[in-house]
Amino acid sequence: MQNNTFSTLFVGQNLIKLSAVDSTNNYLKNLTSNSEPLPEGTVIMAEHQFAGRGQLGNVWYAEPGKNLTFSLLLRPSFIAIEQQFVLNMLVSVALNEVLLKYLPNGLSVKWPNDIFLDDKKIGGILIENVIVGRVIKQSIIGIGLNINQSVFDGELKDRTVSIAQILQQDVNLMALLAEICTQIEQLYLKLRAGRSTSLRDLYVSKLYRLNKLARYSHNGQIFEGKIEGISAAGLLQIKPIDGATVEFGFKEVAFV
Repeated sequence: MQNNTFSTLFVGQNLIKLSAVDSTNNYLKNLTSNSEPLPEGTVIMAEHQFAGRGQLGNVWYAEPGKNLTFSLLLRPSFIAIEQQFVLNMLVSVALNEVLLKYLPNGLSVKWPNDIFLDDKKIGGILIENVIVGRVIKQSIIGIGLNINQSVFDGELKDRTVSIAQILQQDVNLMALLAEICTQIEQLYLKLRAGRSTSLRDLYVSKLYRLNKLARYSHNGQIFEGKIEGISAAGLLQIKPIDGATVEFGFKEVAFV
């Protein structure tokens, strides 16, 4: 356990820093299964994550020491299994709110869990829940944010951006991590107390391409439509130009 100066009640108070690890999510999962119970709010932070993972097996690349790659342990047993997408919404909104202090224009959430600046990815979220019976026993929330990396190689070059590229200066990683932990904790405590009725509206208001006509792909077919919102279960709602609103799950629809 490492003490720090985070002004939180529990998120980030147990902060474990690693120089290198395959995946902070994997490391945290192993800790929760192989040791004494970790306190809720434990954060694993790595300078170099050499096998970081995104949603459904995608790979997350980050230059060592330049970005934020960390995982957070929560125990949201108060959330119904059918409503577990609320965690995606909570973390996405929290990241968006913090990044607005640095990048006031162009931020959005690309459903389900990417943070975008205009049409480029600046961050991603991977949430892995352990469900026992009807209870979410624990959630491991992996977060990767492009902060001080100035060069992206290959196909990432045209699809990725960092804060430093926009501001033309580096950002203090630990200060930013502290802000993120604070914002996540505040929203999490509101959710636990039943005072987060506006969370879904906030998430939807930040959706990438919301109410904008754009092209999508489903089962190999391209269609045009507008994102209208999400269902209670987190399905993406798109209204094609020639039909009624359709709901899509993860990987059922692609942004073109």
